[in-house]
Amino acid sequence: MIFDTEEFKKRGKEDFESAWHAGPSVLTPPTTGLVYPRLSYPGARTHPVFETIHRLRQAYLSIGFHETENPIIVDEQEVYRQFGPEAMAVLDRVFYLGGLPRPNVGIGRDQVQKINTILLRDLSGEEEESLRKTLHAYKKSEIDGDELVHELSGVLHTDDAKVVEILDQVFPEFRALKPESSRQTLRSHMTSGWFQTLGAIWEKVPHPIRLFSIGRCCWREQAEDSHRLMSYHSASCVVAGELVTIEDGKAVARALLSAFGYTDFEFRPDEKRSKYYMPDTQTEVYAAHPDHGWVEVATFGIYSPVALAEYGIGIPVMNLGLGVERMAMIMNKAKDVRELSFPQFFPVRYTDTELAAGITLLAEPATTMGKKLVRSLVDTAVTNSAATGPCSFVAFEGEIAGRTVKVLVEEPEDNAKLLGPACMNEIFVYKGAVLGVPDTEKFAEVRKNGVTTGISYLFAAASKAAAEIEQAAHFGIPTTVQVKMARLPGDINLRIEPWVMRYITDNNLKTDVRGPVFLTIRSEILPDNDA
Repeated sequence: MIFDTEEFKKRGKEDFESAWHAGPSVLTPPTTGLVYPRLSYPGARTHPVFETIHRLRQAYLSIGFHETENPIIVDEQEVYRQFGPEAMAVLDRVFYLGGLPRPNVGIGRDQVQKINTILLRDLSGEEEESLRKTLHAYKKSEIDGDELVHELSGVLHTDDAKVVEILDQVFPEFRALKPESSRQTLRSHMTSGWFQTLGAIWEKVPHPIRLFSIGRCCWREQAEDSHRLMSYHSASCVVAGELVTIEDGKAVARALLSAFGYTDFEFRPDEKRSKYYMPDTQTEVYAAHPDHGWVEVATFGIYSPVALAEYGIGIPVMNLGLGVERMAMIMNKAKDVRELSFPQFFPVRYTDTELAAGITLLAEPATTMGKKLVRSLVDTAVTNSAATGPCSFVAFEGEIAGRTVKVLVEEPEDNAKLLGPACMNEIFVYKGAVLGVPDTEKFAEVRKNGVTTGISYLFAAASKAAAEIEQAAHFGIPTTVQVKMARLPGDINLRIEPWVMRYITDNNLKTDVRGPVFLTIRSEILPDNDA
């Protein structure tokens, strides 16, 4: 169910534990059809970045590269070993890892008194001593932070909620903690991991070594923009062996990128001069695609022996890497990497067809006979649409819910037509707007280029009437259903899904289903023939 987020935010601040325990109250009990194994999930769409990763993995594997995982947490000392004099410039843009220090919590008379007040009893001497030992063990990292509440509830013989209250009110040291940086960093380049991986295995496996790794890197950009993210995915590979040269980079680039439809390649010297590459080996790969033209897609180079020597690696190594998000942008013709990667934070774009799928009816008959009644009502109404009142036409006579029912379409008013002028209007979605329009020249553009929902005002009203007649028949009573002037979707039994309405309001579009319907449908319960 939809729940009040503001209410839960308030409750969480006032009494977190109570609000947490109230969580299950927002769940709607499932109907039988929504219980496993009857509940199932169909296939769905992929994310463009992870679809690109999948294709890159398959491409690397198909050309003989083994997959590996490189460390994502890198000590800053590794950056100095790899980048040499450039290290400080690199470290200026990396993310350092930090954490909260363990507080040295003292327990004096005041703290014990406050705990007694919360527990509504006095701590025993044994409990007080156990509390001190537990907090001391936490300080020495013998107890993990996520285990502290559970451990304290045990030594204080109380529940977790009371412990949370004690930590919040008695020990402000926990709330006042400020994170402290370590010397550990998040991987900024996949290269940071390759040196460590190759250093560990190069003497232990056959040559040439061919490995690839696809993973996340983090780079502290001054600001994210349409082409830069602070966190991105790198698809990187290495070829290591005694005979490796720059030609390996060209061959790998062609083999890898051909799988994505690229046909021609150019290799241009990269103006950037990373110190972990040999001089004059850093190369940009440009490739031609039938749909995209010439684009820069990858970079490769030969690792410098100076950097390799830091890890005791005594063979040449070619490294090629490309940004997954950039490749995904090219493949999807995207203009903004932020929207490509995180579409949930950008305005949703729906086609008229997608919006039309979110427009249904509020009420429909549940039985087969009820559904046939809808068709009979529509046919009878259309056939006699020009009739003027007072008039009445039998649309159906038969069994519904075990009762013999007669249903009539009628117009009780003098000189009024059986159907109001808007009865034959049909619901279309046109350029994001939901419109109820007649088949006239004025609305020819909407009917030609819009998307029909397949719902007319008459069909929607007949469905409502059939549902109510069906329900009334269960109780053996007659009923009359009238639809008069339509101003809102609900007036004609139309349901517009909340996400469709949100899209319409967010984009200043409109919903216009106004119109005079003036339709009357009446049912009678006939006596049984056996009576």
